[in-house]
Amino acid sequence: RYDNDVVEMPGTGGELATHLLEKLEIQDVTVEKTEPNSDHYDPEGKVVRLSPNVFNGKSLTAITIAAHECGHALQHFTGYPPMFLRWHMIKFLAWAEKIGVMVLVATPIIALVTRSPHLGVATLICGIFFLLMPVLFHLLTLPVELDASFGRALPMLKDGEYLPESEIPKAKIILIAAALTYLSSSLASILNLYRWMIFLRR
Repeated sequence: RYDNDVVEMPGTGGELATHLLEKLEIQDVTVEKTEPNSDHYDPEGKVVRLSPNVFNGKSLTAITIAAHECGHALQHFTGYPPMFLRWHMIKFLAWAEKIGVMVLVATPIIALVTRSPHLGVATLICGIFFLLMPVLFHLLTLPVELDASFGRALPMLKDGEYLPESEIPKAKIILIAAALTYLSSSLASILNLYRWMIFLRR
């Protein structure tokens, strides 16, 4: 909706990200272009990665998303605890989902071999627990995303007057969308669990 370039913008999203990091005196974080629709901050590599339309764009979306990702870099720089919790959880998350799938696949086999309905139910609950972990993770990330949007990015955009006052309400809409990205992933995880439950019932 707000992805059209604005001629009056003094720079691109990539240039703004570089400028903001310099202004914040975050010297060990770089900015680079990445794949489309994969804007993120990598705390391990200390890189703000922006998709081509954000990195090269002069749209309201490009400027706002660049500020949001710099908000994550600022969280890292200031030692924001919830961000570090999310960072460590991500490393375990992929394994948890794989374990959950393996346990659910093994549930009917275990129930048939052992002929113990109680063991089958226990295995099923264990598998569901592991598959629900991504849902819990994404819910936990919501405060981190909201802080990056409204506790970091929005003040930077306002204080630096990078956007005219008339564009701030639109920027808030984009920042809400950026913060809710992980919530949509949470809903996808729930749908994945529902799909497995239908499969097991058959």
